[in-house]
Amino acid sequence: MARYTGSVWKKSRRLGISLTGTGKELDKRPYAPGQHGPNSRRKVSEYGLQLQEKQKLRFMYGLNERQFRNLFTQAGKMKGIHGENFMILLDARLDNMVYRMGLARTRRQARQLVNHGHVLVDGSRVDIPSYRLEPGQVVSLREKSRNLDVVKEALDVNNFVPEYISFDADKLEGTFTRFPERSELPAEINEALIVEFYSR
Repeated sequence: MARYTGSVWKKSRRLGISLTGTGKELDKRPYAPGQHGPNSRRKVSEYGLQLQEKQKLRFMYGLNERQFRNLFTQAGKMKGIHGENFMILLDARLDNMVYRMGLARTRRQARQLVNHGHVLVDGSRVDIPSYRLEPGQVVSLREKSRNLDVVKEALDVNNFVPEYISFDADKLEGTFTRFPERSELPAEINEALIVEFYSR
């Protein structure tokens, strides 16, 4: 199944969540798209709720179904709570780290920066967005990539870096100091529903 490349705004409104992380999609019309507008509210089945939660998380991180499922399976082999481990693995992806450091305004932008070879891990170029970081690894930009417009624009807008990343604004590099705790990850996701979805 291919990665979704359509309108993120429409998808955000359908799922009732800001997939870009900016919140702008829901400011204007905080209801699902469609000709009946805010009045077309149907009762969603339990399966529908589980599916919706899975899609929310999958689109938020920009993964295709196979990548998402594989990561979910890996999370199930780890000690601890399956759903929480899954959220942590998603957050430890390189493209997400670039986004969390504020070097891109959206995860989609961050993925492009990685794909195009602008990002270094421990000083070596890594162009695989799904690369999983381990605590202690340092993420930075190549010297000539620091002046990219997308990076400058993102840094102007974003000044919040989570506590599990130690960010040096002068060098534009961040250290992944530890895995995040569940409380530091998207609160609007109910990962237990996703575990139920795949356990059906």
